[in-house]
Amino acid sequence: MNPSLPKSNIVIAIDGYSSCGKSTLAKQLASSLKFVFIDTGAMYRAVTLYIIRNHIDLSDIVSVSGALDLININFQNIQGSNTTFLNGENVETEIRSSRVSGLVSEVAAISLVRQKLVAIQRAMGENQNLVMDGRDIGTVVFPDASVKFFITADPIVRAQRRYNEMLSKNQQANLHEVITNLRHRDTIDTTREDSPLQKADDAHLLDNTNLTIEEQFESALDIIRNEVDLSDIYKH
Repeated sequence: MNPSLPKSNIVIAIDGYSSCGKSTLAKQLASSLKFVFIDTGAMYRAVTLYIIRNHIDLSDIVSVSGALDLININFQNIQGSNTTFLNGENVETEIRSSRVSGLVSEVAAISLVRQKLVAIQRAMGENQNLVMDGRDIGTVVFPDASVKFFITADPIVRAQRRYNEMLSKNQQANLHEVITNLRHRDTIDTTREDSPLQKADDAHLLDNTNLTIEEQFESALDIIRNEVDLSDIYKH
């Protein structure tokens, strides 16, 4: 356990590329450990949706800053599912749309946006055990996280998974467009000036190209068991 964190406050940080199963793993771990799950990607998607709806020019920093002051994001558990609310509206389905996916990396690259959401994310981890996934959780948001993971997978495998997910939700999908979008997001995520996507030095690398969801979960849980005294966690 990292000594810089209170013993009663355990943070599991999960970073990685788009559509590599970060949220799936985070939800599994949070459920198993009885921790709070925070989907930071949903937060950036909610901001992106607000910007799209209000036709805000991303190059106009004054307008972006003004929009951030009007945005409130929170999560609610609805029928066992983590649901995103934007200014009181359930936007969980809409933030997963292709139009949001196509712009979210550009929005997330804006420093003002990152500063606001990182502050919110850090506050969420002050008084509760949680699993948080995103792009910079182990490097920026919680550099002293108790356990860190960096998730990756072959880009074509990731694209196929995303394509299948969209079809399962009755969303229009084109595999070529999905591949193009993922490559575009990877480029922006890894090259942006503010908090680029990168593996923390002390993060455990999990390549799930050839792993099932359950195999990935068991591998991650074994690592956590080796690094965190779970019996101590459940005393709090």
